[in-house]
Amino acid sequence: MQKPDENSGFAKSLREAGPYLGLGLQLAVTIVAMVFLGSWLDKKFDSRYLFTLLGGIFGISIGIYNLIKTVNDLEKRRKNVKKE
Repeated sequence: MQKPDENSGFAKSLREAGPYLGLGLQLAVTIVAMVFLGSWLDKKFDSRYLFTLLGGIFGISIGIYNLIKTVNDLEKRRKNVKKE
């Protein structure tokens, strides 16, 4: 079995893109989880859509915050690797 060339362009691209591939999923899971939590609270407290709406807004806010934080951390790491 042939070992893939670790310095090939494709392998290098995948290695650089890898940390970014999960960001969309992380954002979606955060939003969906908060909406489901809000929906559960609406059923528990017999309110209409208040907690679902608040959960969605909170989920979007937290998701975008985590997205920006992760991208900034990855960019700092990438710049440090290029300096070395």
